[in-house]
Amino acid sequence: MKLYSFDGVDTALELLPLAARRALDVAGLKVSLESWRALSPDARRVIVESGSESVVDSARVEAALALVLAHGTVTRIERSVEPGISAVPAELSGALGTSRPISQALWNALSPLDRYALLKVARRGKPERLEAAYAEIVGHSALSTHLGPAGGARMVDVSQKAASHRHAVAESRVSMSPEAFARVKSATVPKGDVLGTARLAGIMAAKRTAELIPLCHPLALTKLDLALDLDDAASAIFVRATVEAFDRTGVEMEALTAVSVAALTIYDMLKGIDRAMEIGPTRLVAKSGGRSGDFKR
Repeated sequence: MKLYSFDGVDTALELLPLAARRALDVAGLKVSLESWRALSPDARRVIVESGSESVVDSARVEAALALVLAHGTVTRIERSVEPGISAVPAELSGALGTSRPISQALWNALSPLDRYALLKVARRGKPERLEAAYAEIVGHSALSTHLGPAGGARMVDVSQKAASHRHAVAESRVSMSPEAFARVKSATVPKGDVLGTARLAGIMAAKRTAELIPLCHPLALTKLDLALDLDDAASAIFVRATVEAFDRTGVEMEALTAVSVAALTIYDMLKGIDRAMEIGPTRLVAKSGGRSGDFKR
């Protein structure tokens, strides 16, 4: 259940908080303060909880209003359309002005309730209230989508993004002495199969990227190819990862994690022969899918 400090509503729910107003607007219902207070505390809480969710369950809202609906004290209105994520509403940008920016990336990162609350307050035309709403909902987030309003780290909300095909390719390179390279080619490294072990390590790492990189989203990968090629002229192993998924965010980090861990595994298995090995460059080669478009090096 989400309550905003600037809204001035406490957990007793004697007044309608913005989460409740969102739930009612989406369900196409208007409730007077008298009817709201006639509801049981549990019913009020259900409505507020519904308005705090990513998607409002209109049937649940109506069920919670059963008592006042039966007495005809609820007005049916046109269902409200939720603020979209495709663009920051012009009326909100205009009301906030240049001193309180909201970038497109930040607008996408806000929760549906946060977007509703900002737009709702902006439409009321009270500058002081809008300033308080901006400070509480946006705050330090204006500087980064990974910062919460108070400055603490947070994971970006991607629940409102449409899932799409995501593709990324990353590469790295491990350069070594001719002796170490020869041992890899002849499969005489004391620790065992360097290429096979590195390939497995890279695949395992990509699948666990969300556990290794703070604030990354866990993704269900649909494809993960890891290729390791020997460069005789340079005494180096070239590592290349191709990753795909059908999801709401990209797979660049999974591809980069795969080649990084594979390269580190190569180093670990050969460090007894050559501690002067060099890793890199490690880089993203290409990506496609998502709002940011395609990239190719």
